[in-house]
Amino acid sequence: MRGVLCVSGAGTEIGKTVTTAAVAACALRAGRSVAVLKPAQTGVASGEPGDVAEVGRLVGENRITGVELARYPEPLAPQTAARRAGMACLSAREVADATEKLAASHDLVLVEGAGGLLVRFDEEGSTLADVARLLAAPVLVVVQAGLGTLNTAALTAEALRARRVAGAGMVIGSLPADPGLAERCNVADLPRYAGLPLVGAVPAGAGRLAPEPFRAAAPGWLAPSLGGCGHPS
Repeated sequence: MRGVLCVSGAGTEIGKTVTTAAVAACALRAGRSVAVLKPAQTGVASGEPGDVAEVGRLVGENRITGVELARYPEPLAPQTAARRAGMACLSAREVADATEKLAASHDLVLVEGAGGLLVRFDEEGSTLADVARLLAAPVLVVVQAGLGTLNTAALTAEALRARRVAGAGMVIGSLPADPGLAERCNVADLPRYAGLPLVGAVPAGAGRLAPEPFRAAAPGWLAPSLGGCGHPS
């Protein structure tokens, strides 16, 4: 992986940050320099660790460049959280400019969105999809493992195609160790529903690993297109 990769979700709280860390770990393993940009961190108080800090914890301190552009105290969509806090919103252009600055000095920049693809940054309705279009960057979609994921994954992929934004594939953000019937079927069905390849499956609980075992295991969770050596199963 080189260049810019945007990481979005087909929902929220489905493993985006851990997936971002896994991609970062694979890039670091290949000798790449990596930056992680979180445009809008919500629901975290000033001074508390956010998603960028969590990626840093999982891949090892000081191994990535982490940047957070805005932080809003309430756990809401960025535009809503900014309005309620009386704070300035971010625009897609600001996020793209910050990404391009990081890309000038790093092999890979991972831009982790907040929630789903069409969550708004500002009153004009700009989203991570707009950022990806400005940067001509693909979007990696993190999906749930169980019931409901076929619909949300298909809708997210349809939104990408409507905006002429490339999809880098889908990763199951938290696959149970003992998957049930729905989880097993979804591994085969997700690509057919969404029209995007399934390029990884992160095991449930991966975010609780210490840095060294996380870095060692991450390549086995992701396909070669993401710098890994495994495949979803």
